[in-house]
Amino acid sequence: MCARCGTRAEGPQPTWTFSLENGTPRHYCERCSRDNLRAIEGRLDAQWW
Repeated sequence: MCARCGTRAEGPQPTWTFSLENGTPRHYCERCSRDNLRAIEGRLDAQWW
């Protein structure tokens, strides 16, 4: 499940973005990843998006 929007993956394991934020593993769907690419690359936690 996407940690940002709650989208659930269907079928085989998706190619979602993985992030480790304050020791907590999180996965983000393709749409959320694209929408927040600069923040992800800048290593900002999701609370800053």
